[in-house]
Amino acid sequence: MDRAVVTAKGQSVIPDKLRRKFGIKKGTQDCVYEPDGELGIKPIADHYIRNMAGMAGTGGKLLKTLMEGKAKEREL
Repeated sequence: MDRAVVTAKGQSVIPDKLRRKFGIKKGTQDCVYEPDGELGIKPIADHYIRNMAGMAGTGGKLLKTLMEGKAKEREL
């Protein structure tokens, strides 16, 4: 188990080993959730979006919209 320190702004550094393993790069968004009283972080990376494709039953329109939105965010 890796350790991290939380800053005064509430920021925490994800160890390099885990960033590489999960494909987390600068600008990667994440989902923070609370499963059974614990804290969980799930990166919303390209592979995650692709794995969720078809879940909403929109025939790929939702995936296209999400990918376009992510591309715009990267430009910022």
